[in-house]
This record gives sequence, structure tokens and C-alpha cells, in this order.
Amino acid sequence: MGKGDQRSKKGKIHIGSYGRLRPRKKATAATGAAAPKKAAKKAAK
Repeated sequence: MGKGDQRSKKGKIHIGSYGRLRPRKKATAATGAAAPKKAAKKAAK
């Protein structure tokens, strides 16, 4: 159970998907501001 496991929270974070183990946060003003920062971090990899 590591980064390659799609059923674990760590695997979901690595893949960038959501599910029962990694639910999406409610959309708020703070979440909207954090979205471009996350996309820039992912693009840097």
C-alpha cells in the first residue's frame, strides 16, 4: 500500500483523484484561492 495503490489515500493524492478515502472539500472562497497554487505545484513536477 503506497503511492501506486489507487484505493489508499496516499495513492489518491499521488494520482490526483478523489473517492471515499479522499473526499473533495466543500467549495469556499478560501478553496478557490488555493486551487491555482495546487495546479502550479503539480505542473512543476
